[in-house]
Amino acid sequence: MTESPHGLVRTIGRWSLVALMVNSIIGAGIFGLPSLLAARLGGYSPVSSVAAGAGVLVVAACIAEVSSRFEETGGLYLYGRIAFGRFAGLLIGWLTWLTRIAAPAAAADLFVIYAGQFYPALRERTAQLAVLAVLVGHLAVLNYIGVRAGKVVSNIFTSIKVGFLSLFIVGGLTALAAQPGVRVPLALGPTTAKGWFEAFLLLVFAYGGFEGALIVGGESQNPKRDMPFALLTALAMQCFIYTGVLYVVVATLPGAGESSRPLADAALRFAGSWGATAIAIAALISTYGYLSANLLHSPRIAFALAEQGDFPAVLATIHPRFRTPYVSIVLYTVLLFGFSAVGTFQWNAILSAVSRLVVYGAMAAAVPVLRKREGEAPFSLPIAWVFWGMGLALTMALLTQVGRGELIVVAVTCCVALINWVVVRR
Repeated sequence: MTESPHGLVRTIGRWSLVALMVNSIIGAGIFGLPSLLAARLGGYSPVSSVAAGAGVLVVAACIAEVSSRFEETGGLYLYGRIAFGRFAGLLIGWLTWLTRIAAPAAAADLFVIYAGQFYPALRERTAQLAVLAVLVGHLAVLNYIGVRAGKVVSNIFTSIKVGFLSLFIVGGLTALAAQPGVRVPLALGPTTAKGWFEAFLLLVFAYGGFEGALIVGGESQNPKRDMPFALLTALAMQCFIYTGVLYVVVATLPGAGESSRPLADAALRFAGSWGATAIAIAALISTYGYLSANLLHSPRIAFALAEQGDFPAVLATIHPRFRTPYVSIVLYTVLLFGFSAVGTFQWNAILSAVSRLVVYGAMAAAVPVLRKREGEAPFSLPIAWVFWGMGLALTMALLTQVGRGELIVVAVTCCVALINWVVVRR
Protein backbone atom coordinates (compact mmCIF):
# COMPACT_ATOMS: atom_id res chain seq x y z
CA MET A 1 0.00 0.00 0.00
CA THR A 2 1.56 3.30 -1.14
CA GLU A 3 0.79 6.94 -0.49
CA SER A 4 0.13 9.57 -3.15
CA PRO A 5 2.01 12.91 -3.10
CA HIS A 6 -1.06 14.52 -1.54
CA GLY A 7 -1.22 12.25 1.50
CA LEU A 8 -3.98 9.97 0.20
CA VAL A 9 -3.45 6.20 0.33
CA ARG A 10 -3.21 4.29 -2.99
CA THR A 11 -5.29 1.24 -2.09
CA ILE A 12 -7.79 0.88 -4.99
CA GLY A 13 -6.74 -1.81 -7.48
CA ARG A 14 -7.88 -2.49 -11.05
CA TRP A 15 -10.89 -4.70 -10.31
CA SER A 16 -11.96 -2.53 -7.38
CA LEU A 17 -12.03 0.34 -9.87
CA VAL A 18 -14.21 -1.74 -12.20
CA ALA A 19 -16.56 -2.50 -9.29
CA LEU A 20 -16.61 1.16 -8.27
CA MET A 21 -17.54 2.24 -11.81
CA VAL A 22 -20.25 -0.41 -12.18
CA ASN A 23 -21.58 0.62 -8.77
CA SER A 24 -21.55 4.26 -9.90
CA ILE A 25 -23.56 3.47 -13.05
CA ILE A 26 -26.11 0.88 -11.95
CA GLY A 27 -28.25 2.48 -9.30
CA ALA A 28 -31.99 2.76 -8.88
CA GLY A 29 -32.70 3.93 -12.43
CA ILE A 30 -32.59 0.45 -13.93
CA PHE A 31 -35.63 -0.50 -11.82
CA GLY A 32 -37.79 2.30 -13.22
CA LEU A 33 -36.46 3.38 -16.62
CA PRO A 34 -37.57 0.28 -18.61
CA SER A 35 -41.19 1.43 -18.43
CA LEU A 36 -40.30 4.97 -19.54
CA LEU A 37 -38.34 3.61 -22.50
CA ALA A 38 -41.08 1.14 -23.41
CA ALA A 39 -43.64 3.96 -23.40
CA ARG A 40 -41.60 5.80 -26.04
CA LEU A 41 -40.16 3.00 -28.17
CA GLY A 42 -42.08 -0.17 -27.32
CA GLY A 43 -40.27 -3.27 -28.57
CA TYR A 44 -37.40 -1.18 -29.86
CA SER A 45 -36.28 -0.41 -26.29
CA PRO A 46 -33.45 -2.99 -26.27
CA VAL A 47 -32.18 -1.54 -29.56
CA SER A 48 -32.08 1.92 -27.98
CA SER A 49 -29.99 0.52 -25.13
CA VAL A 50 -27.40 -0.87 -27.54
CA ALA A 51 -27.35 2.36 -29.58
CA ALA A 52 -27.02 4.52 -26.48
CA GLY A 53 -24.32 2.21 -25.14
CA ALA A 54 -22.36 2.67 -28.37
CA GLY A 55 -22.75 6.44 -28.14
CA VAL A 56 -21.67 6.61 -24.51
CA LEU A 57 -18.78 4.27 -25.33
CA VAL A 58 -17.52 6.86 -27.84
CA VAL A 59 -17.53 9.54 -25.13
CA ALA A 60 -16.02 7.11 -22.61
CA ALA A 61 -13.22 6.27 -25.04
CA CYS A 62 -12.36 9.97 -25.23
CA ILE A 63 -12.38 10.19 -21.43
CA ALA A 64 -10.26 7.03 -21.24
CA GLU A 65 -7.53 8.62 -23.35
CA VAL A 66 -7.63 11.85 -21.36
CA SER A 67 -7.64 10.03 -18.00
CA SER A 68 -4.58 7.98 -18.94
CA ARG A 69 -2.50 11.17 -18.74
CA PHE A 70 -3.23 11.74 -15.04
CA GLU A 71 -2.69 10.03 -11.71
CA GLU A 72 -3.92 12.74 -9.34
CA THR A 73 -7.26 13.10 -7.58
CA GLY A 74 -9.78 15.32 -9.38
CA GLY A 75 -11.21 13.46 -12.35
CA LEU A 76 -12.92 15.53 -15.05
CA TYR A 77 -12.36 18.80 -13.21
CA LEU A 78 -8.62 18.28 -13.27
CA TYR A 79 -8.64 17.19 -16.93
CA GLY A 80 -10.63 20.28 -17.95
CA ARG A 81 -8.41 22.60 -15.94
CA ILE A 82 -5.25 21.31 -17.61
CA ALA A 83 -6.79 21.24 -21.09
CA PHE A 84 -8.68 24.55 -21.17
CA GLY A 85 -7.53 26.65 -18.25
CA ARG A 86 -8.73 27.63 -14.82
CA PHE A 87 -12.18 28.99 -15.67
CA ALA A 88 -13.11 25.97 -17.78
CA GLY A 89 -11.83 23.71 -15.03
CA LEU A 90 -13.96 25.52 -12.47
CA LEU A 91 -17.02 25.30 -14.72
CA ILE A 92 -16.50 21.56 -15.25
CA GLY A 93 -15.83 21.15 -11.54
CA TRP A 94 -19.09 22.85 -10.55
CA LEU A 95 -21.12 20.93 -13.14
CA THR A 96 -19.50 17.65 -12.07
CA TRP A 97 -20.19 18.44 -8.44
CA LEU A 98 -23.82 19.23 -9.27
CA THR A 99 -24.12 15.91 -11.09
CA ARG A 100 -22.48 13.93 -8.32
CA ILE A 101 -24.81 15.45 -5.70
CA ALA A 102 -28.08 15.40 -7.65
CA ALA A 103 -27.84 11.86 -9.05
CA PRO A 104 -27.20 10.18 -5.65
CA ALA A 105 -29.88 12.41 -4.12
CA ALA A 106 -32.35 11.04 -6.68
CA ALA A 107 -31.28 7.51 -5.72
CA ALA A 108 -31.72 8.28 -2.01
CA ASP A 109 -35.24 9.56 -2.66
CA LEU A 110 -36.04 6.38 -4.59
CA PHE A 111 -34.61 4.22 -1.78
CA VAL A 112 -37.13 5.71 0.63
CA ILE A 113 -39.96 5.11 -1.86
CA TYR A 114 -39.01 1.44 -2.30
CA ALA A 115 -38.58 0.98 1.44
CA GLY A 116 -42.07 2.35 1.94
CA GLN A 117 -43.46 -0.72 0.17
CA PHE A 118 -42.19 -2.85 3.06
CA TYR A 119 -42.72 -0.33 5.87
CA PRO A 120 -45.86 1.81 5.36
CA ALA A 121 -44.76 4.12 8.20
CA LEU A 122 -42.06 5.47 5.88
CA ARG A 123 -44.73 7.25 3.84
CA GLU A 124 -44.70 9.98 6.50
CA ARG A 125 -42.24 12.77 5.68
CA THR A 126 -40.68 12.86 9.15
CA ALA A 127 -39.89 9.15 8.97
CA GLN A 128 -38.50 9.57 5.44
CA LEU A 129 -36.13 12.32 6.58
CA ALA A 130 -34.95 10.14 9.46
CA VAL A 131 -34.21 7.26 7.09
CA LEU A 132 -32.39 9.61 4.69
CA ALA A 133 -30.24 10.91 7.56
CA VAL A 134 -29.31 7.40 8.72
CA LEU A 135 -28.75 6.15 5.17
CA VAL A 136 -26.43 8.97 4.10
CA GLY A 137 -24.86 9.45 7.51
CA HIS A 138 -23.61 5.93 8.15
CA LEU A 139 -22.13 5.67 4.62
CA ALA A 140 -20.31 8.93 5.27
CA VAL A 141 -18.88 7.47 8.47
CA LEU A 142 -17.60 4.39 6.62
CA ASN A 143 -15.74 6.58 4.15
CA TYR A 144 -14.61 9.02 6.83
CA ILE A 145 -12.68 6.30 8.64
CA GLY A 146 -10.86 5.12 5.53
CA VAL A 147 -11.08 4.50 1.79
CA ARG A 148 -10.51 0.78 2.40
CA ALA A 149 -13.84 0.48 4.25
CA GLY A 150 -15.65 2.35 1.50
CA LYS A 151 -13.97 0.20 -1.15
CA VAL A 152 -15.05 -3.03 0.55
CA VAL A 153 -18.67 -1.87 0.80
CA SER A 154 -18.64 -0.85 -2.87
CA ASN A 155 -17.21 -4.22 -3.97
CA ILE A 156 -19.73 -6.23 -1.95
CA PHE A 157 -22.80 -4.40 -3.15
CA THR A 158 -21.61 -4.33 -6.75
CA SER A 159 -21.40 -8.13 -6.68
CA ILE A 160 -24.85 -8.46 -5.11
CA LYS A 161 -26.64 -6.11 -7.48
CA VAL A 162 -25.01 -7.55 -10.62
CA GLY A 163 -25.93 -11.03 -9.35
CA PHE A 164 -29.60 -10.09 -8.82
CA LEU A 165 -29.92 -8.45 -12.24
CA SER A 166 -28.14 -11.34 -13.95
CA LEU A 167 -30.59 -13.78 -12.30
CA PHE A 168 -33.47 -11.63 -13.53
CA ILE A 169 -32.14 -11.81 -17.10
CA VAL A 170 -31.40 -15.54 -16.98
CA GLY A 171 -34.73 -16.29 -15.29
CA GLY A 172 -36.64 -14.25 -17.84
CA LEU A 173 -34.90 -15.80 -20.84
CA THR A 174 -35.42 -19.29 -19.38
CA ALA A 175 -39.12 -18.61 -18.84
CA LEU A 176 -39.47 -17.29 -22.39
CA ALA A 177 -37.98 -20.53 -23.71
CA ALA A 178 -39.84 -22.93 -21.39
CA GLN A 179 -43.20 -21.15 -20.95
CA PRO A 180 -44.60 -19.88 -24.29
CA GLY A 181 -47.59 -18.38 -22.49
CA VAL A 182 -45.31 -15.85 -20.77
CA ARG A 183 -44.15 -14.32 -24.04
CA VAL A 184 -45.63 -11.00 -25.10
CA PRO A 185 -45.41 -9.97 -28.80
CA LEU A 186 -42.92 -7.12 -29.14
CA ALA A 187 -44.61 -3.85 -30.04
CA LEU A 188 -42.67 -2.88 -33.17
CA GLY A 189 -44.98 -0.13 -34.41
CA PRO A 190 -43.99 3.28 -35.79
CA THR A 191 -41.78 5.53 -33.64
CA THR A 192 -40.90 9.21 -33.76
CA ALA A 193 -37.63 11.12 -33.74
CA LYS A 194 -38.79 12.86 -30.57
CA GLY A 195 -39.35 9.50 -28.89
CA TRP A 196 -35.84 8.35 -29.76
CA PHE A 197 -34.26 11.58 -28.53
CA GLU A 198 -36.19 11.40 -25.27
CA ALA A 199 -35.13 7.78 -24.85
CA PHE A 200 -31.48 8.65 -25.43
CA LEU A 201 -31.68 11.44 -22.84
CA LEU A 202 -33.06 8.95 -20.33
CA LEU A 203 -30.27 6.54 -21.20
CA VAL A 204 -27.65 9.25 -20.62
CA PHE A 205 -28.90 9.26 -17.04
CA ALA A 206 -28.86 5.45 -17.05
CA TYR A 207 -25.35 5.05 -18.45
CA GLY A 208 -23.86 8.07 -16.72
CA GLY A 209 -21.93 7.96 -13.48
CA PHE A 210 -18.81 6.12 -14.61
CA GLU A 211 -16.91 9.39 -14.61
CA GLY A 212 -17.34 9.64 -10.84
CA ALA A 213 -14.87 6.83 -10.22
CA LEU A 214 -12.19 8.77 -12.13
CA ILE A 215 -12.08 11.21 -9.23
CA VAL A 216 -10.16 8.77 -7.03
CA GLY A 217 -7.01 8.81 -9.19
CA GLY A 218 -4.96 9.83 -6.18
CA GLU A 219 -6.08 6.69 -4.32
CA SER A 220 -5.70 4.22 -7.21
CA GLN A 221 -2.68 1.93 -7.33
CA ASN A 222 -1.91 2.50 -11.02
CA PRO A 223 -4.42 5.02 -12.42
CA LYS A 224 -2.76 5.58 -15.82
CA ARG A 225 -3.03 1.85 -16.57
CA ASP A 226 -6.17 0.90 -14.67
CA MET A 227 -8.54 3.84 -15.36
CA PRO A 228 -9.05 3.18 -19.12
CA PHE A 229 -9.43 -0.58 -18.53
CA ALA A 230 -11.96 -0.12 -15.72
CA LEU A 231 -13.91 2.49 -17.68
CA LEU A 232 -14.41 0.40 -20.81
CA THR A 233 -15.01 -2.85 -18.89
CA ALA A 234 -17.69 -1.26 -16.70
CA LEU A 235 -19.52 0.19 -19.71
CA ALA A 236 -19.50 -3.15 -21.52
CA MET A 237 -21.07 -4.78 -18.44
CA GLN A 238 -23.62 -1.97 -18.19
CA CYS A 239 -24.67 -2.35 -21.84
CA PHE A 240 -25.14 -6.12 -21.41
CA ILE A 241 -27.20 -5.76 -18.23
CA TYR A 242 -29.42 -2.92 -19.44
CA THR A 243 -30.12 -4.52 -22.81
CA GLY A 244 -30.91 -7.86 -21.20
CA VAL A 245 -33.21 -6.30 -18.60
CA LEU A 246 -35.05 -4.23 -21.22
CA TYR A 247 -35.60 -7.24 -23.46
CA VAL A 248 -36.97 -9.40 -20.64
CA VAL A 249 -39.33 -6.62 -19.52
CA VAL A 250 -40.83 -5.85 -22.96
CA ALA A 251 -40.98 -9.56 -23.87
CA THR A 252 -42.77 -10.72 -20.70
CA LEU A 253 -44.80 -7.76 -19.39
CA PRO A 254 -47.97 -6.60 -21.20
CA GLY A 255 -48.26 -2.81 -21.22
CA ALA A 256 -44.70 -2.40 -19.96
CA GLY A 257 -44.84 1.32 -20.66
CA GLU A 258 -47.58 1.79 -18.04
CA SER A 259 -45.89 -0.02 -15.14
CA SER A 260 -44.41 1.90 -12.23
CA ARG A 261 -42.38 -1.16 -11.12
CA PRO A 262 -41.53 -2.84 -14.43
CA LEU A 263 -38.95 -5.35 -13.18
CA ALA A 264 -41.04 -6.46 -10.22
CA ASP A 265 -44.16 -6.78 -12.38
CA ALA A 266 -42.26 -8.76 -15.02
CA ALA A 267 -40.76 -11.04 -12.36
CA LEU A 268 -44.25 -11.58 -10.94
CA ARG A 269 -45.34 -12.97 -14.32
CA PHE A 270 -42.53 -15.42 -14.91
CA ALA A 271 -41.35 -16.20 -11.35
CA GLY A 272 -44.33 -15.57 -9.10
CA SER A 273 -44.62 -13.46 -5.94
CA TRP A 274 -41.23 -14.51 -4.60
CA GLY A 275 -39.61 -13.15 -7.76
CA ALA A 276 -41.34 -9.80 -7.40
CA THR A 277 -40.28 -9.57 -3.75
CA ALA A 278 -36.69 -10.46 -4.66
CA ILE A 279 -36.61 -7.68 -7.26
CA ALA A 280 -37.97 -5.15 -4.75
CA ILE A 281 -35.19 -6.14 -2.35
CA ALA A 282 -32.68 -5.93 -5.19
CA ALA A 283 -33.82 -2.37 -5.87
CA LEU A 284 -33.01 -1.41 -2.28
CA ILE A 285 -29.64 -3.17 -2.41
CA SER A 286 -28.76 -1.62 -5.76
CA THR A 287 -29.64 1.87 -4.58
CA TYR A 288 -27.66 1.39 -1.38
CA GLY A 289 -24.63 0.20 -3.32
CA TYR A 290 -24.89 3.15 -5.69
CA LEU A 291 -24.94 5.56 -2.76
CA SER A 292 -21.96 3.82 -1.15
CA ALA A 293 -19.94 4.30 -4.35
CA ASN A 294 -20.80 7.99 -4.53
CA LEU A 295 -19.91 8.59 -0.88
CA LEU A 296 -16.53 7.06 -1.73
CA HIS A 297 -15.55 9.14 -4.75
CA SER A 298 -17.71 12.29 -4.97
CA PRO A 299 -16.29 14.13 -1.91
CA ARG A 300 -12.95 14.10 -3.73
CA ILE A 301 -14.26 16.75 -6.16
CA ALA A 302 -14.23 19.47 -3.50
CA PHE A 303 -10.89 18.10 -2.26
CA ALA A 304 -9.38 18.44 -5.76
CA LEU A 305 -10.77 21.96 -6.23
CA ALA A 306 -9.33 23.01 -2.87
CA GLU A 307 -6.00 21.37 -3.66
CA GLN A 308 -5.73 23.48 -6.81
CA GLY A 309 -6.63 26.66 -4.89
CA ASP A 310 -10.12 26.99 -6.40
CA PHE A 311 -12.03 26.15 -3.18
CA PRO A 312 -11.17 27.00 0.45
CA ALA A 313 -7.98 25.22 1.50
CA VAL A 314 -9.68 23.57 4.48
CA LEU A 315 -11.51 21.23 2.06
CA ALA A 316 -8.14 19.72 1.09
CA THR A 317 -7.37 18.74 4.68
CA ILE A 318 -6.36 15.08 5.15
CA HIS A 319 -7.29 13.31 8.38
CA PRO A 320 -4.04 12.57 10.27
CA ARG A 321 -5.13 9.05 11.21
CA PHE A 322 -7.53 7.83 8.51
CA ARG A 323 -5.79 9.58 5.55
CA THR A 324 -9.13 10.67 4.06
CA PRO A 325 -10.34 14.15 2.96
CA TYR A 326 -12.70 14.25 5.92
CA VAL A 327 -13.79 17.90 5.65
CA SER A 328 -14.86 17.38 2.04
CA ILE A 329 -16.69 14.20 3.06
CA VAL A 330 -18.65 16.07 5.74
CA LEU A 331 -19.55 18.91 3.34
CA TYR A 332 -20.64 16.49 0.61
CA THR A 333 -22.78 14.52 3.08
CA VAL A 334 -24.61 17.66 4.21
CA LEU A 335 -25.31 18.74 0.61
CA LEU A 336 -26.44 15.26 -0.41
CA PHE A 337 -28.87 15.08 2.48
CA GLY A 338 -30.15 18.59 1.67
CA PHE A 339 -30.83 17.80 -2.00
CA SER A 340 -32.51 14.51 -1.01
CA ALA A 341 -34.69 16.19 1.61
CA VAL A 342 -35.75 19.20 -0.48
CA GLY A 343 -35.92 17.70 -3.98
CA THR A 344 -37.67 14.78 -5.64
CA PHE A 345 -36.39 11.89 -7.73
CA GLN A 346 -37.37 13.57 -11.00
CA TRP A 347 -35.93 16.97 -10.07
CA ASN A 348 -32.58 15.56 -9.01
CA ALA A 349 -32.38 13.23 -12.03
CA ILE A 350 -32.92 16.12 -14.47
CA LEU A 351 -30.20 18.18 -12.80
CA SER A 352 -27.68 15.35 -13.09
CA ALA A 353 -28.46 14.47 -16.72
CA VAL A 354 -28.10 17.97 -18.16
CA SER A 355 -24.90 18.87 -16.34
CA ARG A 356 -23.43 15.52 -17.35
CA LEU A 357 -23.98 16.17 -21.07
CA VAL A 358 -22.08 19.48 -20.94
CA VAL A 359 -19.14 17.87 -19.18
CA TYR A 360 -19.05 14.93 -21.63
CA GLY A 361 -18.82 17.36 -24.54
CA ALA A 362 -15.94 19.17 -22.85
CA MET A 363 -14.04 15.90 -22.40
CA ALA A 364 -14.44 15.03 -26.09
CA ALA A 365 -13.03 18.47 -26.97
CA ALA A 366 -10.09 17.91 -24.59
CA VAL A 367 -8.71 15.03 -26.69
CA PRO A 368 -7.36 17.13 -29.63
CA VAL A 369 -6.26 19.93 -27.29
CA LEU A 370 -4.10 17.67 -25.13
CA ARG A 371 -2.78 15.73 -28.14
CA LYS A 372 -1.59 18.93 -29.79
CA ARG A 373 0.06 20.18 -26.61
CA GLU A 374 1.45 16.98 -25.07
CA GLY A 375 1.54 14.37 -27.85
CA GLU A 376 0.38 10.77 -27.62
CA ALA A 377 -1.24 9.57 -24.39
CA PRO A 378 -0.39 6.29 -22.61
CA PHE A 379 -3.79 5.08 -23.86
CA SER A 380 -4.23 6.54 -27.36
CA LEU A 381 -7.31 6.12 -29.52
CA PRO A 382 -6.90 5.02 -33.13
CA ILE A 383 -8.36 7.58 -35.55
CA ALA A 384 -8.92 9.86 -32.58
CA TRP A 385 -10.69 12.59 -34.60
CA VAL A 386 -13.56 10.19 -35.30
CA PHE A 387 -14.09 9.58 -31.59
CA TRP A 388 -13.90 13.15 -30.37
CA GLY A 389 -15.87 14.43 -33.37
CA MET A 390 -18.68 11.94 -32.77
CA GLY A 391 -18.59 12.63 -29.04
CA LEU A 392 -19.09 16.36 -29.59
CA ALA A 393 -21.83 15.79 -32.17
CA LEU A 394 -23.75 13.40 -29.92
CA THR A 395 -23.67 15.62 -26.84
CA MET A 396 -24.65 18.73 -28.80
CA ALA A 397 -27.53 16.91 -30.51
CA LEU A 398 -28.91 15.73 -27.18
CA LEU A 399 -28.53 19.17 -25.61
CA THR A 400 -30.88 20.57 -28.26
CA GLN A 401 -33.62 18.45 -26.67
CA VAL A 402 -33.14 19.85 -23.17
CA GLY A 403 -35.98 21.93 -21.77
CA ARG A 404 -35.79 25.56 -20.70
CA GLY A 405 -35.84 24.77 -17.00
CA GLU A 406 -32.80 22.53 -17.26
CA LEU A 407 -30.93 25.12 -19.32
CA ILE A 408 -31.64 27.72 -16.63
CA VAL A 409 -30.04 25.44 -14.03
CA VAL A 410 -26.94 25.07 -16.22
CA ALA A 411 -26.80 28.84 -16.77
CA VAL A 412 -27.00 29.53 -13.03
CA THR A 413 -24.23 27.01 -12.40
CA CYS A 414 -22.08 28.77 -15.03
CA CYS A 415 -22.65 32.08 -13.25
CA VAL A 416 -21.60 30.57 -9.92
CA ALA A 417 -18.46 29.18 -11.56
CA LEU A 418 -17.71 32.61 -13.05
CA ILE A 419 -18.04 34.27 -9.63
CA ASN A 420 -15.82 31.58 -8.13
CA TRP A 421 -13.22 32.24 -10.86
CA VAL A 422 -13.25 36.01 -10.28
CA VAL A 423 -12.79 35.52 -6.52
CA VAL A 424 -9.89 33.05 -6.78
CA ARG A 425 -8.13 35.16 -9.40
CA ARG A 426 -7.91 37.97 -6.88
